[in-house]
Amino acid sequence: MGDTRPAMAPAQESLYLTLGGRALDSRMPRPFLGDRLADEVLKASGRDLSEFRTLGDTAKIDPSKVFDIAVRAKRMDDAVRAFAARHPDAVVLDLGAGLDTRMARVAPPATVDWYDVDVPEVIALRRELIPSAAAGHVIAADVTDPGWLDDVPGDRPAVMVGDGLIGFLTQDAMIALFDRLTRHFTRGGELAFNQYTTFSVWALKHLSGFAAIAGGAVNPGFNDPRQPERWVPALHLAEELLLTRAPEVALFPASGRAVVRMIAWSRTMSRLFGTVVLRYRFPGAKAGA
Repeated sequence: MGDTRPAMAPAQESLYLTLGGRALDSRMPRPFLGDRLADEVLKASGRDLSEFRTLGDTAKIDPSKVFDIAVRAKRMDDAVRAFAARHPDAVVLDLGAGLDTRMARVAPPATVDWYDVDVPEVIALRRELIPSAAAGHVIAADVTDPGWLDDVPGDRPAVMVGDGLIGFLTQDAMIALFDRLTRHFTRGGELAFNQYTTFSVWALKHLSGFAAIAGGAVNPGFNDPRQPERWVPALHLAEELLLTRAPEVALFPASGRAVVRMIAWSRTMSRLFGTVVLRYRFPGAKAGA
């Protein structure tokens, strides 16, 4: 039975692309991420992935088609897991959470408070399709609305991820969001997201495989991973992860593996044609005084 729910705006439709990538990954004999719950959520949604041609043939899954989505999620999971291990009293924010089942994958300590943040129609869908967790909270709000942070404790260390979010925020809204987050959490924390370069934004807007979500791409993109430090001085680049150099590339078919490894020799080419996950630290009011 097909999905009869009302269509969402292109920015929200993108949640099915990322959900689909994680779900298809879980069906492979050797998955990159292995999120079986994502596949259950996709099936329960009844969503047809045919409009997302970048995922390839869903009956015969090509690892290279789901690699970027699955491995960038894995790297963000790693960042959250490591932060929560160091700070068992942490607050976790999944910004623009969509239908991601990150909390189930990370399995944080019970002392961690987890917040999934997305617009009301997406949160309603999450409540319908994803089992609730005892330590999990949802916030039904646009991340660009400054008021939603009032419901999040600011006196604890925080780690935040934005998986697939940045391309769907205007540059001004993105900068304002980063600034609010770094000011809100007085004990500091980390922020991780996948970078959208100017080329990747162009591809999102113009390649036919992204037609269903192209209208939501409003960020011009940025090419220098140090640029957010200039926009928001509290941010300090901690890590730039080039997925062209990820060990999981070894699971590609031979031809695809050779191409990716050739690109991986160049940091510039890896930024241009590959997926990049950026992780920033910020000191917080107390540590930075």
